[in-house]
Amino acid sequence: MKVKTILVSQPEPKVENSPYFELEEKQKVKIDFIPFIHVEGVPSKEVRQQKVDLTKYTAIVLTSRNAVDHYFRIAEEMRYKVPDTLKYFCQSEAVAYYLQKYVVYRKRKIYVGKRTFAELAPLIKKYKNEKFLLPSSDMLKPDVPKTLNKLGIEWKKATFYRTVVSDLSHLKDVTYDILVFFSPSGIKSLFENFPDFKQNNTRIAVFGNTTIKAAKEHGLVVNIKAPTPETPSMTMAISKYISEVNKK
Repeated sequence: MKVKTILVSQPEPKVENSPYFELEEKQKVKIDFIPFIHVEGVPSKEVRQQKVDLTKYTAIVLTSRNAVDHYFRIAEEMRYKVPDTLKYFCQSEAVAYYLQKYVVYRKRKIYVGKRTFAELAPLIKKYKNEKFLLPSSDMLKPDVPKTLNKLGIEWKKATFYRTVVSDLSHLKDVTYDILVFFSPSGIKSLFENFPDFKQNNTRIAVFGNTTIKAAKEHGLVVNIKAPTPETPSMTMAISKYISEVNKK
């Protein structure tokens, strides 16, 4: 069956040159963006109950933009003035660049990994005498605490925000040719919103092994997988699939 409509379970890209817009134009398909999950901040009272005292930490480990936003939100709620001496360890350049929203970048001690958390670890290890705080969501990837424990540093994880299932009731009578997922949480959201969901002719596109596993556990047939050596991005994988099925 030909592909005409695609639903991506994430917010619409804010950049004009997004590969999704190129995909839409090139393959003559309609793409909608609806987040299946969203983030909600944990109140400062709950953070205190986790025995978190911001004054005790000399370094912050930031794995995402959400972590940046919610660290500074909690600091403000607790009336804590973030010191200029605080060290920031950012998982990627995108996270480090986002820090500029809150601090004067060139005047701060900021250490940046390449992309994965494992690539950030050697930088953290160089400063093993610091006291590290990891502000995170309630759904932290297990490799993060494992990596930090191996480094033999003093660190604490604190839940500053939660991943919450979005209300998708407005999609009840809407069908798409392809549904695109990037996390097990997205798959969970689909079935929480629509417990009787039947795949039928809907193609399922997933990114990453944990998402593939979650999809299969819910009885879904995965039609499009990324990343692969041939298609390292989701848009490339979808484009390849459409090129094959739409020419038949």
